[in-house]
Amino acid sequence: MVVFDGHEYLTEEEKRLQEDRNREKYWKKWGPYVAERQWATVREDYSPDGDAWSHFPHDHARSRAFRWGEDGIAGVSDTHGYQSIAFSFWNEKDDFLKERLFGLSNPQGNHGESVKEAHFHVDNTPHSYMKFLYKYPQKKFPYEDLVKENARRTREEPEYQITDTGVFDEDRYWDIFIETAKDHDDPDELLFRVTAWNRGPDPAPLHIIPHVWFRNTWSWGREPEEKKPSMGIHAEGVAKSKHWYLGDRYFLLSPSPGVGMSGEDVLPRMMFTENDTNFKSLYDQENNQPYVKDAFHRYIVDNEKSAINPAQTGTKCAAWFNFNEDGGVNPGECAVVRFRFSKKEQTYLDEELFDEIIDRRRDEADEFYYRISPLPMTDDLRNIQRQAFSGMMWTKQHYLFIWDQWANGDPSMPPPPDSRKSVRNSQWKHLHCDDILSMPDSWEYPFFAAWDSAFHCIPLAMIDPDFAKKQLDLFTREWYCHPNGQIPAYEWNFGDVNPPVHAWATFRTFKIERKLYGRQDLDFLERVFQKLLLNFTWWVNRKDAEGKNVFEGGFLGLDNIGLFNRSEPLPTGGVLEQADSTGWMAFYCLSMLNIALELAKHRRIYEDIASKFFEHFIFISDAMTFRMGSKEEKSLWNDEDGFYYDAISWGGPWIQQLPVRSLVGLIPLYATATLEPELMNKLPSFKKRVEWFMQNRCDLAERNMASIRKRGKGNRILLSIVSKSRLEKILSRMLDEDEFLSEHGIRSMSKFHKENPFSMDVNGQEFTVGYVPGDSDSGLFGGNSNWRGPIWLCVNFLLVESLQRFFLFYGHEFQVECPTGSGEYMHLGKVSEEIQHRLQHLFVRTDDGRRSINAGDDRLDFDPHWKDYLWFHEFFDGDTGRGLGATHQCGWTGLIARMIHDTGVNCRLPHTPRTPSVAMAHYFDDMFQRSVGTGVPHTGKPRHIRRSSTARSIGARSDFSLNGDDDARSATGSAFYREDPERSREKEEADAHMHLYISDQLNRYKDENGASGYANGDEYETKA
Repeated sequence: MVVFDGHEYLTEEEKRLQEDRNREKYWKKWGPYVAERQWATVREDYSPDGDAWSHFPHDHARSRAFRWGEDGIAGVSDTHGYQSIAFSFWNEKDDFLKERLFGLSNPQGNHGESVKEAHFHVDNTPHSYMKFLYKYPQKKFPYEDLVKENARRTREEPEYQITDTGVFDEDRYWDIFIETAKDHDDPDELLFRVTAWNRGPDPAPLHIIPHVWFRNTWSWGREPEEKKPSMGIHAEGVAKSKHWYLGDRYFLLSPSPGVGMSGEDVLPRMMFTENDTNFKSLYDQENNQPYVKDAFHRYIVDNEKSAINPAQTGTKCAAWFNFNEDGGVNPGECAVVRFRFSKKEQTYLDEELFDEIIDRRRDEADEFYYRISPLPMTDDLRNIQRQAFSGMMWTKQHYLFIWDQWANGDPSMPPPPDSRKSVRNSQWKHLHCDDILSMPDSWEYPFFAAWDSAFHCIPLAMIDPDFAKKQLDLFTREWYCHPNGQIPAYEWNFGDVNPPVHAWATFRTFKIERKLYGRQDLDFLERVFQKLLLNFTWWVNRKDAEGKNVFEGGFLGLDNIGLFNRSEPLPTGGVLEQADSTGWMAFYCLSMLNIALELAKHRRIYEDIASKFFEHFIFISDAMTFRMGSKEEKSLWNDEDGFYYDAISWGGPWIQQLPVRSLVGLIPLYATATLEPELMNKLPSFKKRVEWFMQNRCDLAERNMASIRKRGKGNRILLSIVSKSRLEKILSRMLDEDEFLSEHGIRSMSKFHKENPFSMDVNGQEFTVGYVPGDSDSGLFGGNSNWRGPIWLCVNFLLVESLQRFFLFYGHEFQVECPTGSGEYMHLGKVSEEIQHRLQHLFVRTDDGRRSINAGDDRLDFDPHWKDYLWFHEFFDGDTGRGLGATHQCGWTGLIARMIHDTGVNCRLPHTPRTPSVAMAHYFDDMFQRSVGTGVPHTGKPRHIRRSSTARSIGARSDFSLNGDDDARSATGSAFYREDPERSREKEEADAHMHLYISDQLNRYKDENGASGYANGDEYETKA
């Protein structure tokens, strides 16, 4: 539970999470685990050359059985992906059903693969309530136009999106809201409600076809025939499914209100087929049985009546609701479909009770999210945070991959070509994945990426720390982590090298859970730490070629940031010594040190390991500047420029820096930590070793880092690669709006290189790197991401935390000019807050109603049915803030939810000056009075806790109000759920404690000199 003022109170959703954690009820057994794209993944690629995009294209997906997963729209499945529920639609214009989201493959896009749909992850708890919005055109979907126009465009032009095609003109589209809810006390009872609003000016037909089907596990020769699942008609409007693991379940449908003059209900037409490949259609070979995967397309769209099984049995079932009487649904009205997926054998669905359950779950979601961030903030910020959290939940996915079966093929299938074994991942024979994982993007990246996952765990830990811990634990388990200690990167190349952020995320997740929920999971911390010792050793042995504590590492997730492809041998010869790789390793050292110190508070043997990481950090820190002890030599630090650079080393003293001012030179700032004197006194063995080092190796420590003898604020010791003077030099560039600082955060490359690109001629070939604020103009790593100027939230988040750690040491006295040249000075806590506010300005409306991410699109900014829904892009234009790359990169872009939690309370509107301290005090006085009052609990009718922001409409509500507005909620009590008096008393008491907490926090914010608004040491460091 979220703890306020030392008081514990469980919301209804937290009760479910507790029951799941205690294994009393399996609330997470069913969730949004169906991928939005399974086609063209590495897992489904059985080609001889590893060309996954061509081997399994979009056009095959409706007719060809997947081997390793499933995909669908707003799909829900069990945790092993055995059975799925998802939705398809038809507008009577398309050539096939809209069964899955469409996008371009990597070769088709002018900036790589990209989804070309308009869909939004509106709401989601883990997982009693889920809400998804799909905007479906009433005109023919522009598949061909999207392919052709993007093929015509160059890398210098923007992508051609579905909103550019004109298909939404005159509002001729459907807003289809798909809600899923679970019963109050039974996680196996799933309720689905689809509400489709006609936004256009004329009546329009719509066909809604919910699907229930089994993943094909029977065609590969690995499962006995008796295990094959089945579905069949059970009663009118009811299908029954049988599965050896899931048991018996019932697909119960309710008739839908009609849309024509007859007033007759729309009755579902039940259809059955097999989830098997249509070999005849794809390869002109005979099918194994007459009823195959694409039967429903052929039956509905092509009117092929023999396509479905007349015996009404199969492994795939659908219910066809046809809303086309008298031309279809009238303008401004909706079509509604309700059904239940249940273990209970029922033949009647009570619609009033059904709707009450769904609305109740949504109200409980309001309470759950409000209590996570109770401080006053604007409605807009609260909406952004809620959708960011929702996106984190919707991008969970069942991920199945067993290397041995994938590489060697299946008994009943033709053996795969021998060449494919050597195409990729041949060294990862131990991999056996069958888990629910957090994906970087629900369509573009439907596979895990190790360093993305680490960042995902920060916002995930705020709402579901158990799931966040599970993610971090899995990647260190023996069926993921390589026997040599390497953590797998991503399925296109498990052996690639991602930045070592796992230890940081592990410690932060541990600390977030302890602070927010009052739980301290030392078993988790120790278990992951033990495995990370292996990974740390792998890094030291494999990425420090000469054992001198200067690391290589490769591209390290930064794709095209360098002059050369950093994953390939240098055309110049020699080895690339990377400032970022070395900075990452120093950061890794300090993260491991923090964990070791935390564990040492409970088990003293960890003091020795803490000493090891303390000393290793200092050796790495020393090597960043002094390779052999001579102050005249060149290394990675350039004192004249006041910046860190990569360097080419040919051995010995022969080294050449590459003077590119990029994120590579800022990453060394991450390697910062403070040691608390109280903690040192509690760990005598560690303290003794530190004092020995200060006395016997002081030259090593003093010459290149903040003085280890000098104590800072609170008598702390600072461990940092950068000394105070270097910090000032780096920050003068980082906070310069003509270099790194933009209106929306820190750029990945200095704007200096716009007019001053860096070039090098190597054997007649010129290599150049310059400032590119938008989409990539390079084909490196697929060309669908760019680190030569855009803003990335993940790396900004770490810079913010580093500044806060520096603030813990230097305090208010150390101030820097921000922005550089402005004449305004602030301490580093305020600098970190300023960067977080600028990042929030990517999403927040300006005073004229614009969002920077929308790039001036009037529909996205002003249309009442679009303006409150957001896409969480992968990265953002360094000049304008325009959203770029993947559109549902809720993973690390979801970090914005954490920043809003920390600093949303005083986030100003974009393009407005920072609030003077006197005006700020008045602002907080007003917010305090309006939001908290006297702290006395409200004595009126006991309703769930909700501020005005959560009741405000965020677009169309999926119920029967005439305009689809969320404000139509009833304020009256439920006819089915009466508030328990004891529960009401508990809520009132909890509210009183929460109000005291809010009062305390606002009073601390009012004190501009108070540190609490900028950094909380317990969040970042180990404390006594």
